[in-house]
Amino acid sequence: MLEEEKDHPSPAKKPSRELHGRTALITGGTSGIGLEAARLFVRQGAYVIVSGRSAERGARAVADLPNGPGTVRFVAADLKNLDSVSALAEQAGPVDILVNNASVFPAAPTAEQSVAVFQQMFDINVRGTYFLTASLIPAMLDRGKGSIVNVSSGSASMGVPGVSGYSATKAALESLTRTWAAEFSPHGVRVNSIAPGPTMTEGALAEMGDAAAELADSLPLRRTARPSEIAEAILFLASPRSSYVTGANLAVDGGATAV
Repeated sequence: MLEEEKDHPSPAKKPSRELHGRTALITGGTSGIGLEAARLFVRQGAYVIVSGRSAERGARAVADLPNGPGTVRFVAADLKNLDSVSALAEQAGPVDILVNNASVFPAAPTAEQSVAVFQQMFDINVRGTYFLTASLIPAMLDRGKGSIVNVSSGSASMGVPGVSGYSATKAALESLTRTWAAEFSPHGVRVNSIAPGPTMTEGALAEMGDAAAELADSLPLRRTARPSEIAEAILFLASPRSSYVTGANLAVDGGATAV
């Protein structure tokens, strides 16, 4: 019997398609964590809409993602502009999964923070996310299902000098996660957030430079994250794997919360 099984192995299992038939919208999906999340979602069978401010980067993202056009499309949007937020919601149509990933994080000491940049952070990171969610949630509630994943930051719950405004926007996002879970989950829509630690994205390198690596040295894992590692956590919270999880904030931070 053992010999027969050895000579005639079972056919290989087909790759999992956990998100087959589902439509996902990922803001800030043209690079970094958002692009890697889109890549995973496409591989899991989802139809993915990525949004961002640059049409050029959007075209590159669509070309770079597996299976090409037809499985993924780009919609240009600027979350600091509420008309653009409304247009994004209209063009996206009903979605099953919303990943609120877009954000800006210009660093500055509190005494040097300009009003304009402070306002921009809250307009994009909080207000735009809030009203995009408000536009898309009615269809989710009508269908009685859906998953929202908010991308926060470890700095929302830690004191990190120089990022007070950014940290405040992410703390607001984590508060919205809890409130939205209480509001939407009785109707079948789960809402969770993730809090990444230092991650090697283009934006992080441009803003933090060597400081990101220095911060990573203080972590138990002694390294920065790859964007694909953060994307795996987003997939978990978006997929049926986390069907009994809502209102949670998942730290993906190399152990920062342990020390």
